[in-house]
Amino acid sequence: MLKKSIRNYFLALCFTLFCGDIWAAGTATRTLSVSASVSQICSITTTTALAFAVYDPVGTNATVPLNAIGQISVACAKGSASMTIGMGDGAHVNGSQRQMIGLTSNNLLQYSIYQPPSNAENTICTFPGTIAWNNVGAGLLTLTSAPAKTARVYNVCGTIAAGQDVSVDTYLDTVTASINF
Repeated sequence: MLKKSIRNYFLALCFTLFCGDIWAAGTATRTLSVSASVSQICSITTTTALAFAVYDPVGTNATVPLNAIGQISVACAKGSASMTIGMGDGAHVNGSQRQMIGLTSNNLLQYSIYQPPSNAENTICTFPGTIAWNNVGAGLLTLTSAPAKTARVYNVCGTIAAGQDVSVDTYLDTVTASINF
């Protein structure tokens, strides 16, 4: 009997030492704070270049301006507000007059960029344009609050004035479009 008692004692001791946590199991809780923030962020891309057709200084464009439409795309986080789109002056500006330069002749062909008549996306250009599109004041296109993160497309209205006396050449310029948020 003493052997059984000693054996039971050792079994109880081993059980308490190695399995005691099972008998003392319970639950404790604690809350964990979780947070994140979404910043006002936007991106801008060129969807369609402002590519004018052939300028005819002798015939049609001697008296009629040449118009073209390009497009830019803007994507902002949903709810972003107070955003504006600006258009740089281009690489060959003279005062406030944008100009393209001839690839071989270095002659200049003057042009203008105008905002569409509304700040609603996909608004069709009207010619002649009324608000010159640049990087300051009224020249900035003010956008409405972003209804979703999906891209919105805005037309870029371009005009080459009639009556310019320019050489035969291919004319180019680069304008930087920027979104301010």
